[in-house]
Amino acid sequence: MSELVGEARAELKQASKEVKESENVAEKYSAMTVSKNSEMNMGDLSTVLSAVPTHKPVKKQIQFVEDKQEFSRFPTKTGRRSLSRSISQSSTDSYSSDSSDDETSPRDKTQVNAKGSSDFCVKNIKQAEFGRREIEIAEQDMSALISLRKRAQSEKPLAGAKIVGCTHITAQTAVLIETLVALGAQCRWTACNIYSTQNEVAAALAESGVAVFAWKGESEDDFWWCIDHCVNTEGWQPNMILDDGGDLTHWMYKKYPNVFKKIRGIVEESVTGVHRLYQLSKAGKLCVPAMNVNDSVTKQKFDNLYCCRESILDGLKRTTDVMFGGKQVVVCGYGEVGKGCCAALKALGAIVYITEIDPICALQACMDGFRVVKLCEIIRHVDVIITCTGNKNVVTRDQLDRMKNGSIVCNMGHSNTEIDVASLRTPELTWERVRSQVDHVIWPDGKRVILLAEGRLLNLSCSTVPTFVLSITATTQALALIELYNAPEGRYKQDVYLLPKKMDEYVASLHLATFDAHLTELSDEQAKYLGLNKNGPFKPNYYRY
Repeated sequence: MSELVGEARAELKQASKEVKESENVAEKYSAMTVSKNSEMNMGDLSTVLSAVPTHKPVKKQIQFVEDKQEFSRFPTKTGRRSLSRSISQSSTDSYSSDSSDDETSPRDKTQVNAKGSSDFCVKNIKQAEFGRREIEIAEQDMSALISLRKRAQSEKPLAGAKIVGCTHITAQTAVLIETLVALGAQCRWTACNIYSTQNEVAAALAESGVAVFAWKGESEDDFWWCIDHCVNTEGWQPNMILDDGGDLTHWMYKKYPNVFKKIRGIVEESVTGVHRLYQLSKAGKLCVPAMNVNDSVTKQKFDNLYCCRESILDGLKRTTDVMFGGKQVVVCGYGEVGKGCCAALKALGAIVYITEIDPICALQACMDGFRVVKLCEIIRHVDVIITCTGNKNVVTRDQLDRMKNGSIVCNMGHSNTEIDVASLRTPELTWERVRSQVDHVIWPDGKRVILLAEGRLLNLSCSTVPTFVLSITATTQALALIELYNAPEGRYKQDVYLLPKKMDEYVASLHLATFDAHLTELSDEQAKYLGLNKNGPFKPNYYRY
């Protein structure tokens, strides 16, 4: 028995000795790994360990001097504002944005580009380099527009054209604008939405010589000031309009009627703007020909449908981090935009309801598996309301009052009139900014409704849209401008026209190469049987895709 105890004591003593040696080795190794060059092979390990001194290493205290200096650079008031903005700003804000000059309106700055020109008004011309990189990225997925640019550049079909544009100013739009310039046009541009402008892209365009008047976060007064400065400039008179929403057309028609009468053509790409044009035409006040690009197949069936199918989720996720599985969502309007939104929401497991005024669209919604309801019937239960109609007061104050706490309200139509936001700006309701383009509207009882982009277009205000789809729309717009500008006198009257079917098909064909798609060709016998030209157009104008 005593022998066993003795052996146990010996083993315990040996184990204690091994532990101490192990701790000593670990201590030495930890000292060694402080070195920046800690990578080595196993053969060098024993050599390095033997070189480590046996005394306990001195631990160095981490220094925070650099961080303290960094924070002390900000003045107290501005520093707090800049820091809080950087934490809460939308992911759509460019990393190149300079928040230190947020307080200064671009209208109060004097800026010049590298050529010495000051005929522009952007947030910060110094951001041009970042904007140029974004434009280059967009060009990679807009091969059809670049192809059109190369094919027509030698002919200069827009030579002499003076185009004034009012669209979203994004990297994709910049590719369109620079294509128009390459085809011979002179361009002046402004934004159709106060939140959708990418500041660095606007700066890049200004640096390249395009007169751009736009920045993200304009006031209403800024918005109309920018439009006016595009139109009203000494020694330059526009002869073509590219509009998105009709605001530019409306401004010229009302304020500069003599200039408006000399316009050779208008190209309009939104539902709202097209409605305005048809109203002018019906009243006999449209004195120039206009092209309705919104209802061209390549715009409506691709931009409106596929673009919204992808961007609705992106916009909602970025702003609210909402999970859609099991959520009850109402989509107001089942046109192409509504169809795209519903397809995306349904795929993620949302319970989707539709409101509609058109029995045909309502029947389509039913056949696609959605319940068609009146908004008042479901308003108390829904988690999200999305408007896609182009109409006004689709969601009223009374309906907003009846929504449950935490509901999200947003708009995917062009116009900011769909949600009655004006009725929410009353003393009894409190507005609380959560992050960029996200507001809590708080009722007296504490109920909160989340309003996105103050009721303006969600995807371009709060996120981005797919470049490839915008390539289709931009190519359609470019061809419409070329067609109207070069049309012989008398071809187009003072009315609203659809893009010729042949051009629609041409735009589509330019984008097929991206997918390595190969079209089947009609034989002479087949073409004769169908009564078609072998080269198209392949569908009559009344065909509904």
